[in-house]
Amino acid sequence: MNRHITSAISQTFGKFANKEFAKPIQNFINSSYVKVMGLDMSEFHAPQTYRTLNALFTRKLREDRAYSLDSEDFISPCDSFITECEAIDVRHAFQIKGMKYNSDELLGEHFSKEEKEIVEDGAFINFYLSPKDYHRYHIPINLKVLKAVHIPGKFYPVNIPSLEKRVNLFIENERVVLLCEASSKKRFYMILVSALNVGVMQVSFEPKIKTNADALRSSVYTYDNLYLNKGDDFGCFEMGSTIVILAEKDMLDTHVRAGQHVKYGDTIAKCKLN
Repeated sequence: MNRHITSAISQTFGKFANKEFAKPIQNFINSSYVKVMGLDMSEFHAPQTYRTLNALFTRKLREDRAYSLDSEDFISPCDSFITECEAIDVRHAFQIKGMKYNSDELLGEHFSKEEKEIVEDGAFINFYLSPKDYHRYHIPINLKVLKAVHIPGKFYPVNIPSLEKRVNLFIENERVVLLCEASSKKRFYMILVSALNVGVMQVSFEPKIKTNADALRSSVYTYDNLYLNKGDDFGCFEMGSTIVILAEKDMLDTHVRAGQHVKYGDTIAKCKLN
């Protein structure tokens, strides 16, 4: 595929966001962003301590949040707005109410028929991270990563107006798909979906993944012994975006609904162990 105009826009904005300006100018940029977007900085360092706008985007918590250590508790991987949360109808999920897409297409061509069938009649949760949200993402439950697939694509906005008017938005956008296995042996996917502007998705355990770069073909990475623990920070979006979870049937008893705001560390589901 050819690179899309949204990629060029995102790369241009990325150059600005990563540029370190003179201290007074950078302080003005950071403070203005905090004020205009309404960022709550109470858990983070002061805006003037970040040397670039992107450093502010990808800020880390000063102290990790408390969350349930119960093995059954599935926590939110991020601070976000739940745009949709339902059962998967055979192989169809919703990017937003009334906008159905095929889960096989979201996962792409590098997962087998058997791997895709795992989530048939399962459940999905969409997490939308706005530009004002904490942009890092965390592991929701103790798990083993089996496969990671980077799928190059477009960088359309993923805010509510865009979700309401563009069919198959998640499928068109660049994404990183992670196939995970919980300690119960039940499997689920975490899909990182990119968006307009910086468009970069960092995946700390796989530095070979370079999003919004020059890659025109999908890349596949498989793992034998990659174990991650609940709460582990495994990367960030450089600007707001979306995470989609597709879970195996009878894996999750969800406690959230569409229209709800959640924060990283909130228990959002019970993971059925049998």
